Amino acid sequence: MTSTAADNRTADPRPSDRNQSASLRRALAVLEHVRDHATAGTDLSLTALADGLEMSKSTVLRLAAPLVDAQLLARDRDTGHYRLGPGALQLGQAYLATLDLRTAASEEAHQLMREVGGTVHLCVPDAPYVVYVDKVENETAVRMASRIGSRAPMYCTAVGKAMLAWMPEEVFAAVVANGLPAITGRTLTSAAALGAELTRIRTRGYAVDDRENEPEVRCIAAPVFDHNNTVIGAISTSALTSRITAARVRELGPVVAATAARVSRTMGSTR
Repeated sequence: MTSTAADNRTADPRPSDRNQSASLRRALAVLEHVRDHATAGTDLSLTALADGLEMSKSTVLRLAAPLVDAQLLARDRDTGHYRLGPGALQLGQAYLATLDLRTAASEEAHQLMREVGGTVHLCVPDAPYVVYVDKVENETAVRMASRIGSRAPMYCTAVGKAMLAWMPEEVFAAVVANGLPAITGRTLTSAAALGAELTRIRTRGYAVDDRENEPEVRCIAAPVFDHNNTVIGAISTSALTSRITAARVRELGPVVAATAARVSRTMGSTR
């Protein structure tokens, strides 16, 4: 029986198409292997590259050739070692030029709100303050008083402490010099207490504002890093203490930290 046009349209891709797809994946594996070693400043010999990928040298040479032509890889004329080429930098710069923290975090912020039910904030540092740049509210919950564009102190907010924990010592000194007045009865008001809290934040990966900025509100936040692994913001979830109990904090902390880590990777971080 002869095949119909419909049969042809639903037929499997031609073998040549599958072979090209497999070759592309293997070439990308070569590029990724060189990239993974580039962070340590290591060039790779043909032997090392072939061994690391469990490919023959001839296969690596064939796969690497178009990558070298596109300047995604460069090969040293003297040693024959491979390293990332200027084309990789151009791609990276083009990607970074399209990045906007608010845009990069939007989907994750909405997902976090749906997952935990609290209001989600995205903030950036303006030491000794934080600036709220986005807010995703659960319409069924009590609304938080924060507004996009408003500022709050670093030392008594979860978002502020999450950023401050990974900022240079001089920023910590500037925050302390600006004053640590008590906003509630639970606000940390000494440099020693704040410093100890930042150490705990670095250990567990997230910060907690336990009624330090508003009497009946708990907030959990984690830092967001950029392609230089510099802290550029923080994402948080906030709710009344009746909704975020002390036990719930321990459950939500890793969730918020994982959300911030995904946003960081979108921003190019390798942390």
